[in-house]
Amino acid sequence: MSEFELLKTIKEPSDIKQMPFERLQELCQEIRAAIINRVSKGGGHLGPNLGIVETAVALHYVFDSPKDKIIWDVSHQCYPHKMLTGRAQGFYDDTFFKNISGFTAPEESKHDIFTIGHTSTSVSLAYGLAKARDYQNEKENIIAVIGDGSLSGGEAFEGLDNAGDLKTNFIVVINDNEMSIAENHGGLYGNLQELRKSKGQYADNYFKTLGFDYTYVEDGNDLKTMIETFKKIKDINHPIVVHVHTLKGKGYRPAEQEKEKFHWCQPFDVKSGKILGTTTTEDYGYYIAQYLENRVKTDPKLVVINAATPTALQLKEFRADHPERYIDVGIAEEHAIATASGLAKGGMRPVALFFGGFIQRAYDQLSQDLSMNKSPAVIIIEGTGISGGDITHLGIFDIALMSNIPGLVCLAPSTKDEALRMLDWALEQRDFPVVIRTPWKAPESLKYAPTSPIKLNKSEITHKGEKIAILGLGSFLSLAEKTAELLKTKGIDATIVDPRFTSTVDIELLHGLTKDHNKFIVLEDGCVAGGYGSKVASLLSPYGVKVYSFGASREFTNRVPLKDLYERYNLTPEQIVQKVL
Repeated sequence: MSEFELLKTIKEPSDIKQMPFERLQELCQEIRAAIINRVSKGGGHLGPNLGIVETAVALHYVFDSPKDKIIWDVSHQCYPHKMLTGRAQGFYDDTFFKNISGFTAPEESKHDIFTIGHTSTSVSLAYGLAKARDYQNEKENIIAVIGDGSLSGGEAFEGLDNAGDLKTNFIVVINDNEMSIAENHGGLYGNLQELRKSKGQYADNYFKTLGFDYTYVEDGNDLKTMIETFKKIKDINHPIVVHVHTLKGKGYRPAEQEKEKFHWCQPFDVKSGKILGTTTTEDYGYYIAQYLENRVKTDPKLVVINAATPTALQLKEFRADHPERYIDVGIAEEHAIATASGLAKGGMRPVALFFGGFIQRAYDQLSQDLSMNKSPAVIIIEGTGISGGDITHLGIFDIALMSNIPGLVCLAPSTKDEALRMLDWALEQRDFPVVIRTPWKAPESLKYAPTSPIKLNKSEITHKGEKIAILGLGSFLSLAEKTAELLKTKGIDATIVDPRFTSTVDIELLHGLTKDHNKFIVLEDGCVAGGYGSKVASLLSPYGVKVYSFGASREFTNRVPLKDLYERYNLTPEQIVQKVL
């Protein structure tokens, strides 16, 4: 049999329904090999996908997608589903990787109902589909697939609580591999453990409490058992939870042994399991993690909060060395912000770390629980700025999102030294909450690096020129310098400003510059609409000067190369100078 022979024949899920069982088992092996092929060469989610193979094959063998609707929570375990719905070439053909995203995508296939890249959402989305079905007197199966880690998110509880009250078909498949992205945290996991130990017979059943029927599958990586289980519940007339125990990383020994490392990973050598490439660890996340590691030794009030992403935010060392000062709240950003507020009010110095594409999940807590209460917690938002990332993981909206909340002080460092000084300043004050945003990209060296102490709402002029002032927010201070160098060739010595704060503008400094500057260029590594530049324009509009704001458009982008985005947004020095002059 040639490599990927079976996968190459599958255009629709119906293509597997007539396969003899032995061929289905061979198909599972091909799917695993294709997952390893893609991730080892291009990076991606490895462990979750290897563990869900038999469940995915059984779902499509028994149910009738897209009539029956399968919703994949987070969808970082959707690779087998994609292969079974005509997109296998994106996994076995190296030249086709970029044609298929790592998340469910309706534009790719009618079998993907939603674009999903954030956790704990599938039950709520499926509940909406089920209600729509019932209102229209239709009969299809609605299946929500959700991992045990995703159950820690509040929306998962809300969805389960509501769905348990249905009187019609609703199927929740719990993929329990005893892991979140990292290890699980929370009282719920004690109940799951008891259910596993008792093979589903434990009396205090969380899901039954919420109104669900319940069945347990001990070996969720046994294809025959999974097919038989789904056949029994197909077309069920009430809500049921199918609790499936699987092995994260199944079929690739390094991923089975190091589940956290191989949840998501860069390209790796298949034989040794060694992560490839020479990527530097010295980015903002590295420096912040080292700062926290050093500070906790002398600050008895420092507490670090994380929402289930310690490896990605380089907190593994801190977690191992200081477990008593490390709180992993699970995948629950809202809870994390409220916890930080409580810790700060109680006299501690909490630092909560998140990704830029996740923090919007906690908007209400940022506004009500944190800022309205003036709790002096420190929030670090990493992975911000324009990127070539997936549509579900963009970090360009945080400035507009947070910098307009009253009482929330938001900063954007331009160098790692400035970031650490901002952290010092934020932790020493006790009057307000502070947000510090940092980009994916490692900090660049600057010709005119800022050096003055951090003062509330004060910017710094790093180079004094005339006529044109360039405000380079955060990581774009380096772009400001490059633009100024190009302007010099046009005979203009531009002033360069490090704004530092995204939540306010330095009124005194900017008013002063209007006396001998008639053009202001604002460069921000985020969305222009509602961003920092709009604050500058609003302040300076009465003074007869022109303000040009450069940054990202208000749009969702999906895996567009960074170079292409910079050109689209006129963010090269040449484009900026041409537009201004």
